[in-house]
Amino acid sequence: MTTESVASVGELPVVLGDRGSIATAGRIVVKVGSSSLTTVSGGISDEALTALADVLAARRNAGTEVIVVSSGAIAAGLAPLGLARRPKDLATQQAAASVGQGLLMARYNHAFGVHGVTVSQVLLTAEDLIRRTQHINAHRALERLLNLGVVPIVNENDTVATHEIRFGDNDRLAALVAHLVKADALVLLSDVDAVYDGPPKDGAKRISHVAGPEDLEHIVIGGTGGAGVGTGGMATKIQAASIVADTGIPALVTSTANAAAALAGEDVGTWFSVTGPRRPVRLLWLAHLADIGGSVMLDDGAVKAVRHRHKSLLPAGITGVSGTFEAGDAVELTDSHGVVIARGLVNYSSAELPGMLGRGTKELAEEMGPEYEREVIHTDDLILI
Repeated sequence: MTTESVASVGELPVVLGDRGSIATAGRIVVKVGSSSLTTVSGGISDEALTALADVLAARRNAGTEVIVVSSGAIAAGLAPLGLARRPKDLATQQAAASVGQGLLMARYNHAFGVHGVTVSQVLLTAEDLIRRTQHINAHRALERLLNLGVVPIVNENDTVATHEIRFGDNDRLAALVAHLVKADALVLLSDVDAVYDGPPKDGAKRISHVAGPEDLEHIVIGGTGGAGVGTGGMATKIQAASIVADTGIPALVTSTANAAAALAGEDVGTWFSVTGPRRPVRLLWLAHLADIGGSVMLDDGAVKAVRHRHKSLLPAGITGVSGTFEAGDAVELTDSHGVVIARGLVNYSSAELPGMLGRGTKELAEEMGPEYEREVIHTDDLILI
């Protein structure tokens, strides 16, 4: 596999190979975790946030387009609400995010403003990146902000997000945003300086370069930091870095303290080389991040049509349905042996499908109405696994 990434910034293609090339990248997404921006008690660390803003503003003023995916809203809202730790229930998380998001943006506005850099707030949910209309709008808004020289500060819209549509952590959100804006690289910052082959406190060694999944086999990965204000930990950073690397964007995992060195292309952190081609952001979500509601079993003819001829899935090729899902949910497609061959967004619920199996769309339309002439899963909403 190639270790180079071909991306487009404006009209000119940029090729990123080793970590040194990040110093000349034209567009980067930088994700920073809660533990890097807040104190143990939950308040925002002005010193940490200002130090990061100094580095990113300097890079922006040097001509690089920078998008920041920032955690910290919920953590910033803990102290004002008298909460000692991150709440577990969704309603209190939403309340803390509502209080903390304004505080977080006020600090970012001030820290970047010192350097003459304007920032903006962009709050996203999973729906904004997987539904075509919202996806187009989100892409258009971010592109225009970048064209105007603004540094977008992106966060999950925790105040209105639900369990069904939440990303779960901002590492994966950063992976989706990197693809949405066709970034040249993704930089994931936290309070840990690299990926190690075991617990650093036990003398583990830094993994400098990940050329593929095999380089991560048999390593021990830690969870969230000791501050208890984050949701990801190293496992989700590795997942996010691996996802973007597998779909055309290199990634670097390191600490916030190493931000300047990382963006200068120095040998810090863990560099994830590209291992696959770019994909549309919606299919990236479908392949790696979607909650699967159930599955449909295909006969051999449908398997060939989907896998080899890139056809839509019709009810005539389905032999079974399992799980509970609604129209628009993500489901797995399996062969007759139960082997998953693809994932897709289904147009019918699990209650509707059983009565449609093995039948042609024209027959269904005549019997049940014209809305039943649609395919079960359109080829544009399918991705092979």
